[in-house]
Amino acid sequence: MKHLHPVGLLLSCSCLLLCAVALVRVDTRREAEALVRWKASLAGADESLGPWSLANSTSLCSWTHITCDSARHIIGLNLIQTNLSGTLDELDFSAFPHLRRLILIQNGLIGTIPAGIGNLTSLVTLRIMRNPYLRGGIPRSIGQLKQLVDLQLEALGLDGTLPEEIGNLTSLIVLDINLVNLAGSIPPTIGMLMQLGQLSLVGNNLTGSIPMEIGNMTGLQTIDLHENYLGGQLPGTISHLIKLEILDLSENQLVGRFPELGNSSIMYSVKIANNNFSGQFPSSICVGGALILVSAGYNGFTGIHRRIFQNCTTLEQVDFTANNIVAELSDCFSEHPGQLSTMAFSQNQLHGTLLKDRGEDFLCNHTNLGFLDLSDNALNGRLSKCFWELQYLQFLDLSSNSFSGVVPFSRTCQDQLKYLLLANNNFTGSFPLGLKKCKNLTTLDLGGNNFSGTIPSWVSMSLPELNFLRLSSNMFDGIIPHEILQFRRLHVLDLSKNKFTGPVPDDFRNFTGMAEEQKNLDSMCPDRNIYEVQIQIVWKNVDHVYHLMIAAMVGIDLSGNSLSQEIPDGLTTLLGLRYLNLSGNHLSGHIPEDIGNLVLLESLDLSRNQLWGEIPPSFADLKSISTLNLSGNGLSGSIPTSNQLRTLVDPSIYSNNPGLCGAPLEDCINSSTPTQTETSLDEDREAVWLYCFLAAGFIFGFWLYWGIFLFRSETWRCAFYQSMDNMQAKVTKKVYSCISRFWAGGSE
Repeated sequence: MKHLHPVGLLLSCSCLLLCAVALVRVDTRREAEALVRWKASLAGADESLGPWSLANSTSLCSWTHITCDSARHIIGLNLIQTNLSGTLDELDFSAFPHLRRLILIQNGLIGTIPAGIGNLTSLVTLRIMRNPYLRGGIPRSIGQLKQLVDLQLEALGLDGTLPEEIGNLTSLIVLDINLVNLAGSIPPTIGMLMQLGQLSLVGNNLTGSIPMEIGNMTGLQTIDLHENYLGGQLPGTISHLIKLEILDLSENQLVGRFPELGNSSIMYSVKIANNNFSGQFPSSICVGGALILVSAGYNGFTGIHRRIFQNCTTLEQVDFTANNIVAELSDCFSEHPGQLSTMAFSQNQLHGTLLKDRGEDFLCNHTNLGFLDLSDNALNGRLSKCFWELQYLQFLDLSSNSFSGVVPFSRTCQDQLKYLLLANNNFTGSFPLGLKKCKNLTTLDLGGNNFSGTIPSWVSMSLPELNFLRLSSNMFDGIIPHEILQFRRLHVLDLSKNKFTGPVPDDFRNFTGMAEEQKNLDSMCPDRNIYEVQIQIVWKNVDHVYHLMIAAMVGIDLSGNSLSQEIPDGLTTLLGLRYLNLSGNHLSGHIPEDIGNLVLLESLDLSRNQLWGEIPPSFADLKSISTLNLSGNGLSGSIPTSNQLRTLVDPSIYSNNPGLCGAPLEDCINSSTPTQTETSLDEDREAVWLYCFLAAGFIFGFWLYWGIFLFRSETWRCAFYQSMDNMQAKVTKKVYSCISRFWAGGSE
């Protein structure tokens, strides 16, 4: 074998090196040209992509948003919050054979995702996010990106379906396609993604069933398909996913039984709320001993296996709101201390008591309990004072059950307690003295019970943070204490349907929570992601759900009591009021002249009182009024008019006010035009005059004519004329008397 001379070998290596350098320069030149050409097509690129120019193409790797490898090839293009204002059409993807990372986030892109993106065969990460005007479908060529590990498309204006070619991306570990308006069904080919750990298709328009092939994706740790229109039954193959930790199928249309899970399940978060699941909740949910959160509200579950959560020592949050579960509450949860902090079982058919034979409340063993909603069930018995002593309890709703007895007294009340809802039970006794220590309470609902006595004077001083107070439908009596007007944060005050007497308090200067429009969210609301706090109140004469997350509801309801005297002018200073109900009392006097100041007022009910006088002209300034009732008073005069008042066309809202007129009642009579009664009276007067004078003239003329012929002697004629004079005087007197009486009667 012939050996090369050392000099020849050196020359050969030099030639190879020069060729390689030349090839690199050709590649980088093409990459630079492709970027500059794309930049020229973008309306907003000059500022954000300034250094991109062929004049400095030799320093390509120092351009902004560019990352290169050691061979000076572009491997990363990261455009985050850069204003491009253009399309991807002029970007030559084939010019970047080494590109491994393409990120386009919040760029103002329009148009579509070109099919040429499939030429990025070295791509490992593709993220196109928050470009809502990027439309069209996901190109089928995306299946050519065999090296892709991370694919994230989010908050785009795409449509179409998830292409079957997605199954070709067998290297994928993360697949997130969220909020892009995907339609159609999930293709069965998705089951080919054996290495996929995270599947997220949130907030789309996906329909059809979840493919049974999902059970082949044994690497899955997270499945998030919430906010779609997926239907059918959840395939039993989901039990094959032994690595699954998070499952979120909420807000779909899934039906049937929820399948049992594998014995090795390590799921710690299960969210399946707002579907149509039915039957028994699976008993295997806690087998792996890792479960932390269960959100299964608004389904059709009918039962929970006895002591299903007994072994869930890690369980912190559970929500079965609005199902059809029939169970003994104490059978559902362990009596031993656990980690439970959020528990919602409202709107079911739970029964039994909270107290055991020894008078202890087993729920109070869960010392971490922060949220407890057992409303709308069939629970009964008495309460334990231990609820006041739970250190982390923020929210307690036991309303709409059959609890009875007095609310127990405790010398302590933890600072965390902010929401206490005990409405619609059979509680008795006076205003609970135990509340005096609950200084951070923001919401108190005691409506619909049998509480009696007076409202204590300490209520506003001891509960300074209160913004919602309802004591309606009880037997409270006495006057409304002046101290109740010291609540500075109060948004809703409902004292309706009690036995209060005396005047409505007048000094509202401290009601700053009602003095202006409320728009902000209630920052004190507990975990909004798990449960939305709601209270049902009567507003606009119908039941209304009051969302505690929203503090815009501002109103006062004092209806159905025995309050008297005038409506205080101070109410018109509460410019944030949206509803006011004073109906069914004994209020008298005028409607306040400045009622029109309440420009946000949507609902006003002053019916069934003893109000009189005219409706003040400022009433026309109620620009937001949509529900009104002034019936059953003694109001008079014209009903004010405005564009908004003209929309209230039901005459019954003004009924039983005999002196009222104007739309939607009968028109008022114009004072400058004679009324029918006045016209008739004038005609009657004229007739009387006519008849009286005709009668007098006839009688006088008749006797005068015939008397001349009948009595020719002078003596008789004198006697006749004297007689006629007397008769004439009598007739004239009678006519005058008749007319005088008629005019006197007309003036009355």
